[in-house]
Amino acid sequence: MTYKRGDRIALVHTTDPHTDLTEGDQGTVRRYDANLAQLSVDWDNGSTLSMLLDDGDEVRPA
Repeated sequence: MTYKRGDRIALVHTTDPHTDLTEGDQGTVRRYDANLAQLSVDWDNGSTLSMLLDDGDEVRPA
């Protein structure tokens, strides 16, 4: 799947054990790097944690 700036997404799963994000949290895509499968997100809770889609992080359209 490809993502574009402004897309709304929701968290399904993250492998980051240090984040406060939980399943269902929503955010807005800031940037998507297809080569790295890295999704930069401005989460509604203020977090800016990027999703590493090839490393187990998973999102869905919100």
